[in-house]
Amino acid sequence: MNHQARLQALSLFLKTQREKLAPEDVGLPAGGRRRTPGLRREEVAQLAGVSTTWYTWLEQGRDIRVSSSVLDCIATALRLSIDERKYLYALAMEGGVPAEPLKEARPEMTPSLQRILQELQYCPTIVTDRHYDIVGWNAAAAHVFLDFEQVPQAQRNMIRLLFTRKELKRLAVNWEHFTSGFLAIFRAYYGQYVEDDWYERFLDEMKEASPEFDKLWKQSEVKSAPEVLIEFRHSKAGKMLFHLTSLAVQGSGDLRCSIYTPAPDSSTEAKLERLMQRP
Repeated sequence: MNHQARLQALSLFLKTQREKLAPEDVGLPAGGRRRTPGLRREEVAQLAGVSTTWYTWLEQGRDIRVSSSVLDCIATALRLSIDERKYLYALAMEGGVPAEPLKEARPEMTPSLQRILQELQYCPTIVTDRHYDIVGWNAAAAHVFLDFEQVPQAQRNMIRLLFTRKELKRLAVNWEHFTSGFLAIFRAYYGQYVEDDWYERFLDEMKEASPEFDKLWKQSEVKSAPEVLIEFRHSKAGKMLFHLTSLAVQGSGDLRCSIYTPAPDSSTEAKLERLMQRP
């Protein structure tokens, strides 16, 4: 992410977070009707203890100096979560990982990680890197999602596939909720690796390819590991319920396991077993 792109991302993030809050959420009087949703800039500035002009410049993406103490006040005023605070700091203070480590080789599956995938026989599991490129999956994932082996490696990116493959767009009952979780993690990476220009190229590509992507990306959600209940409507197995757990794999490869555990007291595991036994 170049300098100007970083400031634009910061501007969008601050504006989006401000618009999510109502005056009563932060102890301010509601007042009359407002032309736009959320807090006003002067209200955020008041809560953070900074001048309205300075905060306006920050939200406009102007190139101004900021300190960690002031950012902390802004994060508190905007009721940011821990992941959102990290994202704010990375964008405002160029606190991401230097470019040099990003030149390392494409991360690969280790034998131990591959064994874990095999042991999770009826838990569809997908392993991705910091770009959300798919580097590993098990047989259950191939049956529930799609056969990733048939996808060219250059196109084997989970974000791209979710927004461009019709079978995946039909899979989740609440597709927007499902994809928002992936984008929340992706944005956390985006803020962490601010020097990696790959993200800007990818975002431009996806915004052009998918209006839905552009819409959801502008919501600016940031989470490092959401855990949610997902309902699928599989074309062959019917209704399936999974708990999605996202786990970071310790090590230099920055890999992440997305594990879909069949919901207890449901017939999901039995359906998956029958699905995998089909020729």
